[in-house]
Amino acid sequence: METSDRPGRLAVGVLGAGRVGSVLGTALAQAGHYVVAASGVSDASRRRALDRLGVDISEPDEVVRVADLVLLTVPDDALPGLVAGLAATGAGLRGKMLVHTSGAYGLAVLDAATAAGALPFALHPVMTFTGRDDDMRRVVGCSFGVTAPEPLRPVAEALVIEMGGEPVWISEEDRALYHAALAGAANHMVTLIAESQELLKKIGVEQPGRMLGPLLGAALDNALRLGLAGLTGPVVRGDAATVRKHVDALILAAPEAADAYVALARLTADRALAAGLLKPEAAERLLDALGGNTWT
Repeated sequence: METSDRPGRLAVGVLGAGRVGSVLGTALAQAGHYVVAASGVSDASRRRALDRLGVDISEPDEVVRVADLVLLTVPDDALPGLVAGLAATGAGLRGKMLVHTSGAYGLAVLDAATAAGALPFALHPVMTFTGRDDDMRRVVGCSFGVTAPEPLRPVAEALVIEMGGEPVWISEEDRALYHAALAGAANHMVTLIAESQELLKKIGVEQPGRMLGPLLGAALDNALRLGLAGLTGPVVRGDAATVRKHVDALILAAPEAADAYVALARLTADRALAAGLLKPEAAERLLDALGGNTWT
């Protein structure tokens, strides 16, 4: 990237000094920019603002007033209201770089601020942040879903690179599907693993994490390297009797888990059938074992 594409030193404001805001604010500071103000409502946000960003909590309009670049790092549901409020109060948005970090939203959520003269960016870090100190290491090398007006694309990508991330361009119309793909993989994986641990605990396994770790590590590696070709287990083998036993056992032990198992087994079989990994007759047997009468 040419030097002219890189943003100069910027005064950074953080609206929402939570897990994400404190990490990205710190990353920008480490890149040579400087955090000048932050807002937050919880005690944890106040501590992060002071400990990580080196600033006391300010009102949102003051954060916008003193900053060149404003990070909008609030929960997704709060983002439209925050943007509308800033635009309605005339918070001096003209010429300010307004950066939100939501995965689901693109640029449209910033329309009211853009109309007031703000420069809109959507920079979503593809990472989970826990609020612990190791979050700073996680941002290095992680992908960012980047959406910006085309003339601002070089600036958006430069900011991501300065934070240690890898910019990946996402079109405005693809943001919802992009985020659904990420959330479905990461969030549902955590739920599935937690459910598996609970089931193993029920039958007396004292360290379910230790049992699952090598298996899940190998499965994740296979999935990332091989895609669907890395699939193993009774569904892709067409072992309908085994699948039926699973469903029966889950109905007795955890009915809600049985519903999830059936839905995921159907999806797995459908994908395996389409990929030629599962024969049609085996798919029909699996459908019967899963209690259905039509294959979709």
